[in-house]
Amino acid sequence: MTAEQAPPGVNPQIPNAARMYDYFLGGKDNFQADRELAELVLSVLPETRQGTRENRLLIGRVVEYLAKRGITQFLDLGSGLPAQQNVHEVALRFAPDARVAYVDSDPVVCAHGNALLAKHDNVIMARADATDPRSVLADPRIRKLIDFDRPVAVLMMFFLHLVPEEAGPQGFVAAYRDALPSGGHLAISHVAGDTAPERTAQVAELYRRSNAAFVPRSREEVARFFGDFELVPPGLADGVNSEGVWPFADPESPPSAYADMAGLAYVGIGRKP
Repeated sequence: MTAEQAPPGVNPQIPNAARMYDYFLGGKDNFQADRELAELVLSVLPETRQGTRENRLLIGRVVEYLAKRGITQFLDLGSGLPAQQNVHEVALRFAPDARVAYVDSDPVVCAHGNALLAKHDNVIMARADATDPRSVLADPRIRKLIDFDRPVAVLMMFFLHLVPEEAGPQGFVAAYRDALPSGGHLAISHVAGDTAPERTAQVAELYRRSNAAFVPRSREEVARFFGDFELVPPGLADGVNSEGVWPFADPESPPSAYADMAGLAYVGIGRKP
């Protein structure tokens, strides 16, 4: 992207978390300001690039896991820019009748998403604030596509650590849990705050220059997001004790593939009893 290509209302001088994520993935939908701040993040936490790419692969495995267990409806919150292993691509591969609703508040993300999804009848991109479950769950396009009387998987992958405490993440995540019927699932990947606290604190300070917060959280804080949902074994995975446990890791990848990132993020899938 160049500054001249910035959509109306988008300031290319302000680093954007979604576009930084795109840069970490090797994408081209980012501006100079995004790249400069992303490079500063990498100078402090070089594992970020590999971690971001592993998260994309993780999303694919999680969606495959859920689809193979009969989940055909997915609500992807804070979805970000389209990339490899998009939720609808994986879901439709394993469940041809799958329905996917992406939710993001970023106008660039939504513009790209709508362009990509124009040919899909059962996949939508909704521009909404994912931290406001009342508006998301009342969105007419989402209500038309997703039947909340049947099991739904809510995905919050690499999303919640961009939400500050002032936004009440525990409260709004609980609202999404409450909206799910029995058999619904919640999947979360979240940067850890108790493994490399000094470095993640430096990254958090860098993100103050962007449009989003960066709030790594402890194992206990991330576990609370699941409420009374039953966690899929081995529970809240951190890459330390979950090597080879699919879908949290790829059993075909050597343990060394995750060594640098071990403990830097938590991943869990919870099922509503």
